[in-house]
Amino acid sequence: MRNLMFALLALVPTVAAAQHPPVGSPFKVELEGGVLFQSRNEVQIPNEDTATRIDLVDQVGVGPLPAGRLTLHWNFYGRHGAAVVLAPLEYTRSAVIDEPLRFDRVDFPSGRETDFTFKFNSWRANYNYRFLERAGLKAWVGFTAKVRDAKVTVAQSDRKGELTNLGFVPLLYLALDWEFAERWHLLADFNGLAGGPGRAFDVSVKVAYDLGEHYGLGVGYRTVEGGADVSRVYNFAWIHYAVATVWYRF
Repeated sequence: MRNLMFALLALVPTVAAAQHPPVGSPFKVELEGGVLFQSRNEVQIPNEDTATRIDLVDQVGVGPLPAGRLTLHWNFYGRHGAAVVLAPLEYTRSAVIDEPLRFDRVDFPSGRETDFTFKFNSWRANYNYRFLERAGLKAWVGFTAKVRDAKVTVAQSDRKGELTNLGFVPLLYLALDWEFAERWHLLADFNGLAGGPGRAFDVSVKVAYDLGEHYGLGVGYRTVEGGADVSRVYNFAWIHYAVATVWYRF
């Protein structure tokens, strides 16, 4: 079933920024930009001997590829907050393949230019609760509901194999904000799910600086790792992000 592919594609990249709710202000707008690098991204559709296991790193390269997201936070009641995250991701890269491929039961002969498209738009809604608040240290726990808008396409001039999916994935959310010096913060966040035939982990660490009461900026690193191995689909990926973010609290 094609939906199985994207149940596991939910485990691969979704561009990330440190997702930290506001404290002392009801709203926070956060804009993220950066680049991503693939150290692993393998897909086989269907997961059987008749299909080719395609290494997208070999086919399109490690990167860099552009990445970005927009996050809107709302501290709506005391320690309770919510967030909406808009994180589009799509690329198409071309390569002359050295060996024939079979994808989605379509055969692609070698020696021809082939387009590889990977799309993984991620739209998230998050609930969070600030369970720890001490001098210079705050922590949150919550739940993230992610809607994935995903597509993988392999195409030559006269043939194409493609799978698309729109689906839902629940994730556990954790975040930490440590003000280790005046205006300087160490930020960490986690969205994750494991169980059954697959897993998904999305973790970031950032150093941030408050420019004033309302503005701030930060830089950091995020890694996303996950995948699944089921009867119809094989896909595992490991993605790395270098990110910079700016925010406004009001």
